[in-house]
Amino acid sequence: MRILLIGGSGQVGSEIQIIAKHNDIECIAPSSSKLDITDSRSIEKIFSACMPLDFVINASAYTAVDKAEDEKELAFKINNDGPRFLAKACAQNRIPLLHLSTDYVFDGQATTPYKEDMPITPLGVYGKSKAEGEQDVRDCLLEHIIMRTAWVYGAHGNNFVKTMIRLGREHPQLKVVSDQTGCPTAAFDIAVTVISIISQMVVDPAHRWGTYHYCSDGSTNWAEFARAIFNEVGRHIPDYPTVEVLAIPGSEYPTKATRPNYSVLDCSKIEQNFTIIPPAWLSSLQRDMPNILKNM
Repeated sequence: MRILLIGGSGQVGSEIQIIAKHNDIECIAPSSSKLDITDSRSIEKIFSACMPLDFVINASAYTAVDKAEDEKELAFKINNDGPRFLAKACAQNRIPLLHLSTDYVFDGQATTPYKEDMPITPLGVYGKSKAEGEQDVRDCLLEHIIMRTAWVYGAHGNNFVKTMIRLGREHPQLKVVSDQTGCPTAAFDIAVTVISIISQMVVDPAHRWGTYHYCSDGSTNWAEFARAIFNEVGRHIPDYPTVEVLAIPGSEYPTKATRPNYSVLDCSKIEQNFTIIPPAWLSSLQRDMPNILKNM
């Protein structure tokens, strides 16, 4: 299989490249200097140079949630225009697209896990730009998979796990929000799922295009997630300082962009259509902690 990966240097993209290599998949991952996702001509040029292709994966995104409130134009260029240009290029070249999206397309007012067909009402610029990017992919290309995920962390790039580990070395006590519930999801698990889906779709695409949810099994809040992180760090670094996590409401930690209070995703559809069963969030954290620490 031969794939084009957009966003190969990100958390998920880095893992996709590693897993693709282990599965003898030829993965072309142009750097941002060679491909500007907000420029349709740049995309057309890359497609021409890379053909033939079996699949395109878009793992790129503008993810600075608070900064997006001040950089609305840039956020929409990357999260809305970029996916539209990609989907159009894929349609012209008859190549399917797997596009990664986010739980932030929901407003967080639900009390049970979000299914794929529930109404989306994003709260901020980031969520709105991702929601519009999703819709443009649907409008431009029938042969697509949109995969929403949440609370992503991993060995590559910046994320909540690395931030907690760094802050824990400097502060014996940390205040962490406890009234936002979600599913911490390892970039490695997302990448494994992406490769599994495209491998299955290349063999048998019938009736499985559309939108899916994928996140780790089980849910938690940020404060409990932080405590789990410090527990795992302590197992691997005996002299790591003890950190007390104080649970606080989100109102005590104001941010420019409003976060959804509840963003648990229902993953039954991806299990039914692709036989993919997400692992428990804590087991993935335990598995990945050595690699995360190695890449700090």
